[in-house]
Amino acid sequence: MPTAREALLDAAFTALAVRPWSGVRMVDVAAAAGVSRQTLYNEFGTKDGLARALVRREADGFLAGVERALAGRLPERAAGRGAGRAHTPAAARTAGPEDRLVAVAEWTVGAARANPFVRALLTGCWGDRLPAPRPARTVPYTAVSPVPAQRRADAGSPGPAELIAAVRDRALAALGTGRTKEEAAEVAYRCELVLRLALSYVLTPTAPADGFTRLLRRALAGAGQGGPGLSGPNPRAGGR
Repeated sequence: MPTAREALLDAAFTALAVRPWSGVRMVDVAAAAGVSRQTLYNEFGTKDGLARALVRREADGFLAGVERALAGRLPERAAGRGAGRAHTPAAARTAGPEDRLVAVAEWTVGAARANPFVRALLTGCWGDRLPAPRPARTVPYTAVSPVPAQRRADAGSPGPAELIAAVRDRALAALGTGRTKEEAAEVAYRCELVLRLALSYVLTPTAPADGFTRLLRRALAGAGQGGPGLSGPNPRAGGR
C-alpha cells in the first residue's frame, strides 16, 4: 500500500493528464489521494514543494530504470507512473555490455515517450503544462522541510547535462569495473554515443523502434573499429 506521500505524488501526476499545473489545486490533490490538506502541506510545504518532489521522483525513477537496464533486467513498471508503461527493451535480457548500452538507449526513448517529466528532464523543454520549480534555496522565505525526502527534492532536480552525466556514471560503475583505463574510457564514449542518439530520437522520432535499435547497433559497431572493444573485463586491469 502506498504511503501518503506516494499517494499524493500519484494524484498530482494523474491530475496533470487532464489539466496544466497552473490548474492543479492542492485541495483536489489531497482529495484524490484520500488524505487531508494538512497532511499534504506537512509533506510538501507548498505547491512548489509538491512540484519539486514530483519532478525529483520522476528523475529518480528514470535513473532506476537505467540501472535495471545496465543490470540486464527491466520490469514492466519503472520510472514513476508514466514511464513504467514503456516497453521492456529486448537487449536488456542479454548479458553483453553493448547490449546493455542499447537497452539503456531504448529505455531512455521509451521513458521519454511515456512520461512527459522524463522528456522535459532530458531536453530542458518544460512547456506550460508541467511544473518547472526552482530549487528551494533560490526562493525567498522558503522554510527548510522537516521531511528528509522533501529536503532532497527541495535541493532541485538534475538538468539535462547532469542527468546524462548521471547515466554515464552508472554505466561506468556497471560496465567499467575491472577494465583498463583505456577500456573504461571506451565504455564512457560508447555510453555517450548511444545517449546522444537516444536524445536525437526523443526530439525527432522519425524511424520505427526497430530502426532505432539497428541504428544504435551500427553506431556501436562503427565505434568499435580499431578500439579496445567491450567483450568483458580485462584480467590484467587490476595490476594497472
